[in-house]
Amino acid sequence: VQLVESGGGLVQAGESLRLSCAASGRTFRSYAMAWFRQALGKERECVAAISWSGGSTYYTDSVKGRFTISKDNAKNTVYLQMNSLKPEDTAVYYCAADPHSVTAPKFPNDYLYWGQGTQVTVSS
Repeated sequence: VQLVESGGGLVQAGESLRLSCAASGRTFRSYAMAWFRQALGKERECVAAISWSGGSTYYTDSVKGRFTISKDNAKNTVYLQMNSLKPEDTAVYYCAADPHSVTAPKFPNDYLYWGQGTQVTVSS
C-alpha cells in the first residue's frame, strides 16, 4: 500500500487547508486511517483517525471543532479539513493506514503504512 499526501502549505492564522491522502490498493475500504503530525522537537501525535466504516472517529482535544477527517472509499482517499488554523498546528502531517483495526486507533504503532508527510505552516 502506498500513501501520498497533498494539500499542505503556508497559511495565516484563522485560515483553512484541506489535506488529502491517496492510497493504492483495492482493500482501502477495509483500512482504518489516521492523520498524525510531528512538530519540530516534539513526538508524533495522532490528530484524527477514522475507522474502516467511517462510523468511528477520534480527534485529539486541541483540534476538536476545527478539524474533520473523512474517508471516500470510491476515491481511495482520506481527507483532513483543517479550519481556524493556529500557529501551534504547524507541523509535518502524515497519513497512516491500519489494515487490522475495526476502530479508530490513535497510537503510531497501530498503523502499518505511512505516507511521506506534507508540511503545514501557520503564521501568526
